[in-house]
Amino acid sequence: MSNTAATAVLKVTDQSFADAVKTNKLLVVDCYADWCGPCRMIAPLVEDLANEYSGRVSFAKVDVDQAPNVSRQYHVSSIPTLLFFKNGEMVDRQVGALPKHALQSRVESLLSN
Repeated sequence: MSNTAATAVLKVTDQSFADAVKTNKLLVVDCYADWCGPCRMIAPLVEDLANEYSGRVSFAKVDVDQAPNVSRQYHVSSIPTLLFFKNGEMVDRQVGALPKHALQSRVESLLSN
């Protein structure tokens, strides 16, 4: 599987997470692990939403196995967990996989509030 295709989803680490939150007015962070089945199920949905909302909402992925500080700071104990940030503040979270229309609804509420 090649990682050379352009993607609208940022990859963030413990080192780059704070900067991603600070520099993106609206940000949805997908906390995942490669071994997590439900995480693999929603990954294409996150990619689709990142493309659909390009220029309005930023999307990022953080591998919880590689970013223990992010996991600890945001109390991520189950994955997938989506963290929703607006102007640098976490305003919502979703634990568990949702269908695309439900994720889209959460993103829309981020835009409208």
